[in-house]
Amino acid sequence: MHTSLELVLLLLGLAVIGVALFRLLQLPPILGYLVVGLLVGPHTPGVVVERETLHALSEFGVVFLMFSIGLEFSYPKLKAMRRIVFGLGMSQVVLSIVFVMALCFLGAYFVPKLAAVSWQAGFAIGGALAMSSTAIVSKLLSERMELETEHGRRIFGVLLFQDLALVPLLILVPALTHRSENVAWTLGMAFVKGIVVMALLLFIGQKLIRWWLNLVVRRRSQELFMLNLLLLTLGSAWITKEAGLSLELGAFMAGMLISETQYKHQVEVDIQSFRDVLMGLFFVTIGMLLDFRILMEYWWLMLPLLLGSILFKFALVASLSRFFGASPGTSIRTGIALAQAGEFGFVLLNQADGLQLLHPVFVQLILVSMVLSMFAAPFLIAKSDAIVMKLCANEWMMQSLALTNTASRTIATEKHVIIAGFGRTGQSLAKLLEEQHIPYHALDLDPERVHEASAAGAQVSYGDASRRESLVAAGIHRAAVLVITFAEAPAAERVMHFAHEIAPVLPIIVRSFDGSDFDRLKKAGATEIVPEAIESSMVLALFTIRAMGMSTKRVLRIIQDTRKERYASLRSYFRGSESEPDSEELVRLHSITLPEGAQAVGKNLGAIDLSSAGTEVIMVRRGKERLGMASDLVLQAGDVLVVRGTAGSVDEAERKALL
Repeated sequence: MHTSLELVLLLLGLAVIGVALFRLLQLPPILGYLVVGLLVGPHTPGVVVERETLHALSEFGVVFLMFSIGLEFSYPKLKAMRRIVFGLGMSQVVLSIVFVMALCFLGAYFVPKLAAVSWQAGFAIGGALAMSSTAIVSKLLSERMELETEHGRRIFGVLLFQDLALVPLLILVPALTHRSENVAWTLGMAFVKGIVVMALLLFIGQKLIRWWLNLVVRRRSQELFMLNLLLLTLGSAWITKEAGLSLELGAFMAGMLISETQYKHQVEVDIQSFRDVLMGLFFVTIGMLLDFRILMEYWWLMLPLLLGSILFKFALVASLSRFFGASPGTSIRTGIALAQAGEFGFVLLNQADGLQLLHPVFVQLILVSMVLSMFAAPFLIAKSDAIVMKLCANEWMMQSLALTNTASRTIATEKHVIIAGFGRTGQSLAKLLEEQHIPYHALDLDPERVHEASAAGAQVSYGDASRRESLVAAGIHRAAVLVITFAEAPAAERVMHFAHEIAPVLPIIVRSFDGSDFDRLKKAGATEIVPEAIESSMVLALFTIRAMGMSTKRVLRIIQDTRKERYASLRSYFRGSESEPDSEELVRLHSITLPEGAQAVGKNLGAIDLSSAGTEVIMVRRGKERLGMASDLVLQAGDVLVVRGTAGSVDEAERKALL
C-alpha cells in the first residue's frame, strides 16, 4: 500500500518524463499523460494507482476545460463563421451520431451478440467519435502556418461547433439513460431544465458576477481574485449538478459570463497553469482505463475500428466540405485534419462508461482506437499535401494555375522585392515601396486577403513562400531582395533554404519578434534581421531622449551604432517569471551577487574564467559604481556580476563564481 505522498510523487515524476519525452518527439503532451495512465493503471503489473483516487481531481480538470471553452466563446466570431460552424460543423456531428446509431441497429440485427449495444450507447459512441482534437490540430496548423488558409478556417469552424455541441451532448447522454418509454418527455424535461438554469445564470448571474468582480478587484488582492474565480466556477458547476444537469455545463456558463467582463484576459492567464495540470490528471485517468490484455485478445476488432473510424470521419468531413463549396484539395485537407479523435470524446466516453451504457470490452476497443488515431494525427497532417496530390487529379492543375498567375504577373519585373507574407507588416512594407516606386510582389496563403488586396491593386498572389515553385514563379532569379515578414523562425528557415538554393547571393531580410532567434536566423542565411520588439524600444528611446533635450542627430547616431552592433547590447534581457520551458536556449541576462566566502571573492575577474561556462561578463557593479572590465579587477564581497548566456550556461557560471 502506497501513501498519498508516494502516489503524488510517482505521478508527478512519470508525468514530467512522459510530457518531456513526447515534446522531444514533437508529439502532443496529451498522449504522454495517456501513457502515464496506462503505466500506473490497474491493468498493468507494478505500481497500481486506483482510478477513484484521482477521479475527483480529474473531474476538476474537465470543469476547468469547459470553463476555458466558455471563456473563449465569442458571439461575433460565431456569427462571422456561421455558415461553416452551423452548416459544415453541425452536419458533421449530427451525421456521425446518426451513422453510429444506425450501425448499432444493423449490428444488433445481423449479429445478435451486439444487441447489448443499445441505441443510447450508439448515441454516446457517435458523439465521442464525432469529436476531433482542438489541442493537436490547432498546434499543428499553427506550426504549418495554415490557420488562415481556406482549409484552416473550415477546420477551425468545425472544431468550434464540436466545442459547442459538447454542452448539449453532456445533457442528452444522461437523459437518454432513463429507462422510460416516453423518451420525448425525458428529453424535453432535460432541455427545459437546461434552458431554465442557463437563463437564470445568464440574466441574473451576469449582472451579479460583474458587480461582484468589480468589488473584488477594488480590494487589489490577487489571492482574493483567484479564490473568487474558483468559487464562481465551482459554484456554477454545483448549481447545474444540483439541477440534475452536468458539472461541465455550469463551468461552461461561468466561462461565458466572465468572457463578457473586462477581466477575461486576466482570468485566462490566471487559470492556465492549474487548468493544464488538472486536465493532465484527467488524461491520466483515461489512460488508466486502457487494458492491453483485451487489446491483444480483440486486436482483430480494434484494427478495423481504428481504420474504419479514421476513414469514415475523413470521408464524411471531406464530402461535407465539398458540399459546402470547398475545392477538392481543401476538402481533402479538412478531412485529414479532423479524422482523429479528440479530448472531448474522452469526456463523453467517460460519462457513458460511468452510466454503464457500454460493456467494458467495447469501452476498451473504442478508447484504444481513439488514442491511436490521435497518435496518427501529426503524421497524417504532415503528409496531407502528398495525399492531396495523389487523390485529387486537378490539384496539380490548380497549383499550376496559381503559379502561372504569379509568374505572368512578375515575368516582366526585375530588380523587385519579394515579400513573403502579406499580413499587416507585409502590407505596410508594400505601401512604403509603392511610394518610392520600387517594384514588389508578395506571396500569401490567405485567399480572402489575396483577393481583396489584388482587387485594390496590390501586387500579391496566392502562394506558399516556403515552396521552391512559388519562389521561382515570383521571379526570385531576377529579384533584388527577399523580405520574410512573418516572425515564426521555423517557417522563415524553410523559405531561406529554398531561396539560397535558387539564388545564393540574394539578400534576405527577416522579421524577428525579439531577437532571441537572431543567431539561428543568421546561421540559416539571413542578411539582415529586424527584431521588432528591440526596434520599437529604440524608437521609444529616441523620443524619450529627445524630450530630455538631446539633439535628434545625436540620438540617431546612438541608434545607428546599436544597429551596427547587430543589437548585441539589447538582444538579451532579464527574463524573470515570463520564461517558458521552451526558452532554455535563449540568451538572457543574469545578476550574480557575491556573498562572503564565495569562490570568486579575492580573485581577479580573469582568474575565475566564466567564459569557459559559455557566458560573458558584461558588467561588474560595486554599490552604485560600475567598474571596468579589466581582467585584473579584484572581486569583493557584495560585488554584482551581470552575465549573459543561455539558462544552462548562466547556472554553470553562477556555480563557478559561488562554490
